[in-house]
Amino acid sequence: MAVESRQFGEFDRNMNVASEAKVRRRSKSPFDYSTAVRVLYAVTDLAAVTVAAVAGYFLVFGNFSIPTRYQVAVLLGILLTRLFYSQAGVYDSWRGRSLFDQLRTVLIGWLSVMAIMILFAFLLDVGEQFSRLWLLYWAVGGLAMLVLSRLGATLVLRRARARGWNHKRIVIVGAGEWGTEVMRRIHEAENWIGLDVVCAVDADDALHGEQVHGINVIGGYDKLPALLEKKIFDEVWICLPLGGRRTQTIDDIERIRYMLRHSTVEQRLIPDLAEARLMNKPAAEVMGLPVISLNSSPMRGFPRYIKDVSDRVLSVFLLIALSPLLLAIMVAIRLDSRGPVLFKQMRHGWDGKPIRVYKFRTMRVLEEGDSFTQAVPGDNRVTRVGAFLRRTSLDELPQLFNVFQGKMSIVGPRPHPIQLNQQFMEQIDSYMQRHKVKPGITGWAQVNGFRGPTDTLEKMERRVEYDLYYIENWSLWFDLRIIIMTVFNGFVHENAI
Repeated sequence: MAVESRQFGEFDRNMNVASEAKVRRRSKSPFDYSTAVRVLYAVTDLAAVTVAAVAGYFLVFGNFSIPTRYQVAVLLGILLTRLFYSQAGVYDSWRGRSLFDQLRTVLIGWLSVMAIMILFAFLLDVGEQFSRLWLLYWAVGGLAMLVLSRLGATLVLRRARARGWNHKRIVIVGAGEWGTEVMRRIHEAENWIGLDVVCAVDADDALHGEQVHGINVIGGYDKLPALLEKKIFDEVWICLPLGGRRTQTIDDIERIRYMLRHSTVEQRLIPDLAEARLMNKPAAEVMGLPVISLNSSPMRGFPRYIKDVSDRVLSVFLLIALSPLLLAIMVAIRLDSRGPVLFKQMRHGWDGKPIRVYKFRTMRVLEEGDSFTQAVPGDNRVTRVGAFLRRTSLDELPQLFNVFQGKMSIVGPRPHPIQLNQQFMEQIDSYMQRHKVKPGITGWAQVNGFRGPTDTLEKMERRVEYDLYYIENWSLWFDLRIIIMTVFNGFVHENAI
């Protein structure tokens, strides 16, 4: 144990220097390099489609006076491209995936768009209103520009990653034969892949203190909690082959996931190639390796960007529209009792980071810190105006400012006080996975009646169950459904106090 502790201490001292540079590489904003890249891909693809259509029209007709019917056709092509590419995963992360796969997906998507366009023209009997030569120029030119823009963007990204931008920091679990192969591939691709392996852990004592492709094996799985506290990695790659010790490996994976239950870091299972064929769960491919995400959310990439933009736009609209009501509530609070109008409380936000959440003050006292106590029916701390605001959920309206700041969303799991999180995170294994997304003003649990005090473990378990269902099944349409349900039956509820 003394030797192992000394090795971990030496690793810790080295990491203070080595990982500082890696930490600086990573943006702390929710809109990190990865999201910016996805948005850039989407914008350049849609620009390529538009420019190809306009250039094709000029080649055929010699002018840029494009008739309305052609403009409508181009707009339809843009929308279909956005739809097909989004569904095909073109805007998902391509880190580590081959350029051939990218170009093949771009090609298939664009051919699908052209096929749908031709089918629409046939069904609507409008084919004679468009030049076939223009359509040919658009199809060929669009494909060429899409391929060139993807090639250019990929080369730029690889150069940027070689300079240290947009890197992910990884801890490898398993330094045996398969883990060694994974580290070898990462090492060979380090100049363009943008993956930094900070260390490895393994259950085999004989590997502790060894190096694999320059990566320190710092100890067993029990080192993971200490690494989590230091916040020096973004993802955990579990490289444990199943083989003849399948039961033991599954137990190890469950143990590892239990150790990571309070963290929102990405967890990925890297089965060896033979085992991947036996699994039903779909796997992405990175450097030719099958990669299965164990705790990812569909709320990523371009759709997440659209959600964020729509949140901010809607928050501005609601703040303006509700400004007379907000002003009236502020006056009522000041007339009813002494104290500030707003109540500010630290809660966990996206990725578990602390955020300051705003509410209208509904109590005569402001509780913050370890002595936090949830409100209960008939609570004598609640003011007369506060009781009305709580019953109608109007006390939550200042959180529109949190949404505008980008710290919250209109729809998402409700943010709990940090003290409440600390209480339940030890009792509910997947509790902290609620923070894989931004917290919301309303959510799937709330519109299904799970709101108000959570004075029992069962109530919180049910709320978390609905929150995790929302995260795993998220879509923009799901958000719209929750907003509509909130408008009709979500503001006033018997559990609201």
